[in-house]
Formats: sequence, C-alpha cells, structure tokens
Amino acid sequence: MLNRIIIMGRLARDPELRHTQTGTPVATFRLAVDRDFRDKNTGERATDWIDVVAWRGTAEFASKFLAKGRLAVVEGRLQMRDWTDKDGNRRTSAEVVADNIYFADSRRENDNGGGNYGNSGYGNSNYGGGNRDRSDYSRAPAPADYGIPSGDDQFSELADDDGELPF
Repeated sequence: MLNRIIIMGRLARDPELRHTQTGTPVATFRLAVDRDFRDKNTGERATDWIDVVAWRGTAEFASKFLAKGRLAVVEGRLQMRDWTDKDGNRRTSAEVVADNIYFADSRRENDNGGGNYGNSGYGNSNYGGGNRDRSDYSRAPAPADYGIPSGDDQFSELADDDGELPF
C-alpha cells in the first residue's frame, strides 16, 4: 500500500517539543496550507490547518529551526488517530507523521537559529538526526573533496579540435 503526502504551508505556531516516558523526542505543530482555488463569491483562498507530528531527530530539527510564520515543506504519511474526549465521545483526528521537513523560504535576517540554509537541502530532517554536527555542513565542499585537481591544471586545450561543432 502507498501512503505518502507532501504539504507546504506556514507554521501556525512554534513547534512544541516534548519527550515520551522513554525519552524519545516528539514535536507537534500545525501548518496553514492554502487551497489551489479561490472562492467564487469572495475571491479568497480557503486554508486548511494540518496537524504535523515529528519524531526523534526530525522533532529536534523542527523545534530548533522552525518557528511561527516559516514556510516549510513536510514529507511523510497520513495517519488517522481515534481517541475519546473528556465527555466520552469517540473522535478521529488526521495528522501527518513527518519523515522529512525542509525549509521552503529563505532565512529571514532577524530569525533565530543557525545560518542561512534556504532551499539548499540542508534544511531536511535527516540533517539534524544523524551523528554529525551542524558544523560539518558549514562550508561548501572544495573541488579537491571530489578528486578534482585545483589550480590551472583543471582545463586543457584539446589537441584534435578542428573548430567544428558536432551539432
């Protein structure tokens, strides 16, 4: 079976980080996701308020780097949860369990958190969930990191260039 969802929206509030009894981090937040169409009468777009749950490293990433108003992309699965309210009524809630979270806007100047990661891909939840420190990603890889020689020997003239383009 397939259960994948990708949503993009603005955080309605700061993520709330808690820990289970065994110490596992879990963060919850809500995304305001605009619908693609406008109301015929008012011309306004309706907004869906979607609950998101993130676990472990993804939860820590969300609580550390996301804040109310930030535009984020959440990739995960839709989960339905049954529960009983204080009056004894059975309720059902839908929420997205996040596998990955990405920044979808550029970093604002006065925002809290580390660095300008924008849409670089460094903003995904796997980034904060591993054994590596954020400082491991603080610089762009040098050409030598990929086995590319540095200096003037990177390019050389072709000996058999007749000046004709192959297309």
